[in-house]
Amino acid sequence: MKTSTPMLSLVVFLAGLSTAWSTRVHAGPQPPAAARKLTLAAYTTPREAYGKELLPGFAQHWKQKTGEEVKFQESYQASGAQARAIIGGFEADVAALSLEADVDKIAGAKLITHDWKAGEHGGMVTRSIVVIAVRKGNPKNIQDWDDLAKPGVKVLTPNVKTSGGAMWNIAAIYGAALRGSTSAKKGDVAGAVDLLARILRNVEIMDKGARESMITFENGIGDAAITYENEVLVGRMAGKDYEYVVPRSTVLIENPVAVVDVYAARHDNRELADAFVQYLFTLEAQRAFGRYGLRPVDARAMDELKDKLPRVSDQFTVRDLGGWPQLSKTVFNDGGVYDRAIALKDRKN
Repeated sequence: MKTSTPMLSLVVFLAGLSTAWSTRVHAGPQPPAAARKLTLAAYTTPREAYGKELLPGFAQHWKQKTGEEVKFQESYQASGAQARAIIGGFEADVAALSLEADVDKIAGAKLITHDWKAGEHGGMVTRSIVVIAVRKGNPKNIQDWDDLAKPGVKVLTPNVKTSGGAMWNIAAIYGAALRGSTSAKKGDVAGAVDLLARILRNVEIMDKGARESMITFENGIGDAAITYENEVLVGRMAGKDYEYVVPRSTVLIENPVAVVDVYAARHDNRELADAFVQYLFTLEAQRAFGRYGLRPVDARAMDELKDKLPRVSDQFTVRDLGGWPQLSKTVFNDGGVYDRAIALKDRKN
């Protein structure tokens, strides 16, 4: 059958229109890509630094670099509890915890598979010191560790079974005692245990984490709280009027961060998680940590704060006490120094 010329022209026109429409549809604007999600599991103390500056700062950095939006799932709890949660199945891409030993537990569970201590700072992203928070005007005249053992002084410190901060607190007192900076003789383990027992006898409440312990202090309980320096500084930024005392001898707190390889890979987040951890070591991020009372590991950022933070007469590290594996075995494992101090405290009550 013959097709008329007008009909043929109409068919060609409609076919061309259909092709043009199809081209315009496919060339039109595409819907925005879904935001990437990164899960951060952290200890309680740096909550403000992460939430107010570091996470928004990295999101902006990543958007400028890649055009992608990043959303964060955040979890904050006591460091030991956080480590157990990750090992138990909480799929954090990044773990930012209080102490090396907690990250080592995650690595021991085969969830962190890279050498997380490689690099200039050994995996440590921030520092602080253990101090004593006191009431305004220091009415109990607390100047050093031995003052916490005096009758009538009510003390707060978290529970070592859940809190990395609590472990730092015990390490600070124990180390100071062994170094001869307290009433205990230098190198006298029994004397160090006795000092710990006398201080623990005055402890009113053992909260599960450092932040909860400071909230208890802010609620008017206790004369003194053993805590991170930055916990006091963050509280003072929020208008609290308590003060703090730096003991003559105290420990340098070193806080680690690491990508949790297995979970980051499962979420197809390895590149994103690596970039976030790297960002935390930038000068911008280190300055942000400093604004929230932490002591930066970056020398430039720390130098900017040197006249604002008190110096420690005798500052030591966990390495001076044999390192976390040794300290865990001799102090915190069953039957160790801490258990002996608790038993001695209870016998003398």
